[in-house]
Amino acid sequence: MTSIKEQAAISRLLSFLQDWDNAGKVARSNILNNFIEANQGKTAPELEQEFSQGASLFLVRLTTWLRLTYMTGSPLDKLLRSIGIFLSAVSSNRYLIEFLEVGGVLTLLEILALNKIKEEDKKESIKLLQVIANSGRKYKELICESYGVRSIAEFLAKSKSEETQEEVQVLLDSLIHGNPKYQNQVYKGLIALLPCASPKAQQLALQTLRTAQSIIGTTHPSIVDCVLKVLCTMHLEVQYEAIELIKDLVNYDVRPALLKGLVALLIPPFKETRKLHSEIVSDSSVLQLTAHLPLFLQQAAAAKAIRILARHNTTLAEEMLHLRVVHSLMAAMGNTDHSNSQRQASLTLKYFVELFQVVEEHVRKTMGEELYKLFLSNAENLYMKIDSIQADILAANKVNVARALHLSGLSYSDMSFYVGHPNEDQGAYSTHFQKEDVEEKEEEAGKGAPEASQEAEAM
Repeated sequence: MTSIKEQAAISRLLSFLQDWDNAGKVARSNILNNFIEANQGKTAPELEQEFSQGASLFLVRLTTWLRLTYMTGSPLDKLLRSIGIFLSAVSSNRYLIEFLEVGGVLTLLEILALNKIKEEDKKESIKLLQVIANSGRKYKELICESYGVRSIAEFLAKSKSEETQEEVQVLLDSLIHGNPKYQNQVYKGLIALLPCASPKAQQLALQTLRTAQSIIGTTHPSIVDCVLKVLCTMHLEVQYEAIELIKDLVNYDVRPALLKGLVALLIPPFKETRKLHSEIVSDSSVLQLTAHLPLFLQQAAAAKAIRILARHNTTLAEEMLHLRVVHSLMAAMGNTDHSNSQRQASLTLKYFVELFQVVEEHVRKTMGEELYKLFLSNAENLYMKIDSIQADILAANKVNVARALHLSGLSYSDMSFYVGHPNEDQGAYSTHFQKEDVEEKEEEAGKGAPEASQEAEAM
């Protein structure tokens, strides 16, 4: 038999539920305001006490109203926040199951795709999905099985609010952790985001991809092409994240393709550059055209990325020598249509010159003493000091360090004999090419002595 206090509590609960059932939109909004203010941060036992062990009766009303109204475009923020109080409460597993049993996940995902719903409401939907995902592996799997990765990724690409996009990143990061069954699905979804038009979405996807890559341990073949295309961005924060991901990817099996792709970007395709020159001829605003040309932005970013990789790992620099990176860098230095390409390529080439004696020899020979001294004295600002003839010499260079390495019969493991850098102990070794020079001079001296004696006799 219930006590008088219990009967009074039950009576209050029934009265509250009746008020909700009979209320219109404005009255229900006021009820939600009072509920949020009074119950924010409460545990499940505290909510049960507040509702006389009948909290689920109110939750089911909230979920029912959500399913009835979300497609009409009505404001949902207060309703979603109220549901969030139940789902995020300590010991709230029962509430979570009740919400999922009535299709809560599908409803939240559908909210993300509806144009008529406000951005703020979609943000609250993302927060509820975060709560669900953080509740355990089986709930992450439920979201993924409901085509959640695709819906969430598409929303990230289309969202206009950076704050909301950051909440989406938190959700995707949660889905990639502790979700072995569907982590590859999340990984592919992140790669699919890279070509999107939103710079913030690209930045967040690249950040999350670094985490995903370390968890999965293997690469998807499409990641190389997608990451290299991102380098055409005008946004430095996106470029930075792309290069950081490239630094990670060179430790995986896509390394050869990645290095080859970076070097290839230093010389834009002939068709594209020909199209560009025809546009330049017909348009006087050359600076405005070239400053925003994606191919040249990509060229400059590739030169920068190559320098960063070479500084990070000398072995990568050695491998790129065999891909004719020196030839391509010099060609980029001759691109007078884009000053940043010239600048980045010049800085990168200077590092290679300092690092490898063989590069120094080939570059000096091709540039000539005057241009080479100018290059060494101020590589960063060289583009402002060279004339059109010197630029043409750079653009049309035929440097082939790879052939020299091949003819000398050196492999990567032998490169240490002729690698030289200011930070290394120069007295620890003599370079391979220095030895060759000495031998050649000795041979010439040996040949020259008989010739000199023959000339003396003839005289």
